[in-house]
Amino acid sequence: MTAFDNQRSVFRFAPSPNGRLHLGHALSALLNQDMANASGGRLLLRIEDIDLSRCTPEFEAAIFEDLDWLGVSWEKPARRQSEHLDEYRQALQRLIDLGLAYPAFMSRGEVKAFVSKAEQQGRPWPCDPDGAPIYPPLDRLRSAAERERLLSDHHRHAWRLDIGKATAELGRRLTWAETGDGPKGSIAARPEDWGDIVLWRSDAPSSYHLSVTLDDALQGVTHVVRGLDLFHATAVHRLLQELLGLPAPAYHHHRLILGTDGRKLSKSAGDTALAALRAQGLTSADVRRLVGLA
Repeated sequence: MTAFDNQRSVFRFAPSPNGRLHLGHALSALLNQDMANASGGRLLLRIEDIDLSRCTPEFEAAIFEDLDWLGVSWEKPARRQSEHLDEYRQALQRLIDLGLAYPAFMSRGEVKAFVSKAEQQGRPWPCDPDGAPIYPPLDRLRSAAERERLLSDHHRHAWRLDIGKATAELGRRLTWAETGDGPKGSIAARPEDWGDIVLWRSDAPSSYHLSVTLDDALQGVTHVVRGLDLFHATAVHRLLQELLGLPAPAYHHHRLILGTDGRKLSKSAGDTALAALRAQGLTSADVRRLVGLA
């Protein structure tokens, strides 16, 4: 276990109710509880239901059922992101007022066509750490007058962070404290590797990066324990913390539970849900052994 300071630690498990929990979620929930117990700290539950088109009350109820079966307990009530949209909107507005966010009008199809054309012309297009193409600079370079015209005409748009301007505004390199299963110690943050990230979508209020960063601060989270698939995204969260004047928690990115094909488990891929394991007669102790926490 990790060594903690004398401050009472606050952990959080933050699933999205857009499918049934699987073994990967079980590892994260149990590890958060184990580390909270080891430190004499608190465990919070956050329901990340920003994606209103995919998140359902049925899946949320299933999260509570699965966690109860695992023996995971948390402080009541759980925080639902859908009940705090005004807080995210205020954070976005602060970044807009600082001149660090701009309206982005390109659709996914337009981005794909732009990148394809660039590559056909022999210009390899950079990708972010998740493998997605970096957002083209066209919207960032628009004049203020053109932006106002497009907004006045109600063109569909998102809001993106001007990553170059934001890092220049900060004027120093960022790090984060890491104790997880990958690199450890003081990790150099490279938010510029992500390009101009989305802060607010036209089809979903807020974005993962903005809402999770604000939630952790508002809930007083001191230790973020989550999968290694989010290791590199921490650079973006550290930048947002600094821009918005928020505290920086410690991070522990744990190993992932992989399927037989070597990929991480996923709801969208239909990987075996905890409910199915329960129906097969497995116990919570069996799950702890399956995820390597016996």
